[in-house]
Amino acid sequence: MTDTVSPISTTSTLNAVDIAAVAGLAERIQSSPDVGATTWRASVSWERGLRSSASIREFAPIASDEPVSLGGTDTAPNPVEQLLAALGNCLAVGYAANATAAGVAIDRLRVEHEGDLDLQTFLGLDPDGHAGYTAIRATVDLDTDAPADVIDTLHRRVIATSPVGHTLGRAIPVEIDLA
Repeated sequence: MTDTVSPISTTSTLNAVDIAAVAGLAERIQSSPDVGATTWRASVSWERGLRSSASIREFAPIASDEPVSLGGTDTAPNPVEQLLAALGNCLAVGYAANATAAGVAIDRLRVEHEGDLDLQTFLGLDPDGHAGYTAIRATVDLDTDAPADVIDTLHRRVIATSPVGHTLGRAIPVEIDLA
C-alpha cells in the first residue's frame, strides 16, 4: 500500500485548518530543531472538597470534581475523565491537520473513549496496586468520502504522531516535588 497522506502542504484551507501556520512551524523546526523543544504549563488550585480548577494560559479555568460516589459534588468532570478527553482532543487535532494536509475533507469526526480503572489503590485498599488506567480504548468515527486506503493511512499517521497518545502509551518520568 502506498502512503497517500503527504507531508503538510501550505496551500490547503480544507476543514477550517490553518495549515499554513502548521507548515510554517514544521519548516522552522526542520531548519532549527531546537525550536521544536517546547515546555507547556498548567496550574491547578484546590477550591474546596474535591473540587479544583486548572489555569492554562489565558483561558477560562477548567473545573474538576469527583462524582458523589467518590466523595465529590459532581459539578465537573474528574481528572481521569479529563485525561480521556485530552486524548480525544489530541486525536481530533491529528485527524484534522493530517486530513487537511492530504486534501481529505472531513464531514464528521467523533472519538469515543472508555478506560478501565480499579479504585482499590486510589482508596488506599491496595497500596501496592496500580491507581491508573489499566486499559484505554478509543473508537474513531470518521465520515469522509476518501477511499479506505487513504483513511487507513491517515489513521496510522495520527496514531504515530499523537503527543497525548504517545504520553499515555509510553512510560515517562514524572517528578512531583513538595514546595
